[in-house]
Amino acid sequence: MPLQVSDYSWQQTRTAVFISVPLRGVSVRDADVFCTENYLKVFLYAPIDDESSKAKIGNDTIVFTLHKKEAAMWETLSLSGVDKEMMQRIREKSILQAQENAKEAMEAKAGARREDQKYTLNVMMKIEEEERKRIEDMKENERIKATKELEAWKERQRKAEERKIIQREEKLYQQEKQIEEERKKLKHKGLTRNSVSRNLATKGRNSENIFFEKLKEDSIPAPRSVGNIKINFTPRVFPTALRESQVAEEEEWLHKQAEARRAMNTDIPELCDLKEEEKNPEWLKDKGNKLFATENYLAAINAYNLAIRLNNKIPLLYLNRAACHLKLKNLHKAIEDSSKALELLTPPVADNANARMKAHVRRGTAFCQLELYVEGLQDYEAALKIDPSNKIVQNDAEKIRNIIQGTELKS
Repeated sequence: MPLQVSDYSWQQTRTAVFISVPLRGVSVRDADVFCTENYLKVFLYAPIDDESSKAKIGNDTIVFTLHKKEAAMWETLSLSGVDKEMMQRIREKSILQAQENAKEAMEAKAGARREDQKYTLNVMMKIEEEERKRIEDMKENERIKATKELEAWKERQRKAEERKIIQREEKLYQQEKQIEEERKKLKHKGLTRNSVSRNLATKGRNSENIFFEKLKEDSIPAPRSVGNIKINFTPRVFPTALRESQVAEEEEWLHKQAEARRAMNTDIPELCDLKEEEKNPEWLKDKGNKLFATENYLAAINAYNLAIRLNNKIPLLYLNRAACHLKLKNLHKAIEDSSKALELLTPPVADNANARMKAHVRRGTAFCQLELYVEGLQDYEAALKIDPSNKIVQNDAEKIRNIIQGTELKS
């Protein structure tokens, strides 16, 4: 409620008014000070600047520092000769003005807050754009670097091939030169032999018999006759015991691998732009392996993709591509490639055991990352049947069993 105060004191200068009001027994935090340019719960003699005016509360006293709008000395502190109706109008006008000022201040504050939020949003968008551009530039630089390395490798291969061709031509030239020299020697010896034969013909029969053996020894032997040589290779000996022999399966696997190497798809439009060595799936597989070793998984996948388009019967291409998909978290594609590799790695023999074990482990890993732990455990157990002594696969299989049984502690 309002506090009626009569024993106040005041002083003034040409620009300010100082009012000291006692507030005995009134808490500072509960004091309500209302001030406008004409009204300080007192009708002032002249208008003041209510925005720059201050009130200081302390020691049971409140001191008002009121800045005058016009520099002049007041005759009195409050306005005199004002009736109640005028006082009421001034009071209402002051209250309305204070409310409008408060509303304008609130709107200005809300506008400033909106501007701050807009500025913050723009800054965040700019930061995100810069980060996106940095990532794109980094990817572009990696692509350019990989392209340059590939072009440099192609140039080295081309130069090496040119050197081989030059060496081969030089070798052929030397062989032709040597053959020509041999022909000249044979021709010279043939002429010498004919001359001796004519000289011997003019002598008697006995002289002919005396030198016949010597001429026979000095003569050049006749060229060998053309024929075919048949070679019988030693049969391959397999390391397994005879009672456990998989000779039929091994032979089938070898035959299947030989057919896979011969199966080439040449109906690819991009082949016309490739060099001869780039059309070789084995070369592309080696290139993909090198890119995988440098953690350039996307480029490695591109190399394996082209190799598979050239020859889709080589299981190691699918197996290696599955490893790339695992690194990039393309889990469904990793499962598909591992399954395709297992389909091609038949019949199961010792020669493809290691590849089959890797295919099961990679497919099992993809299943586990998809939280399909039962399917993943089945693949790990299949890998252990192939290589029971593999400690890493044993430990991983045990962890999967613990997860399935609910005893694995989540970190």
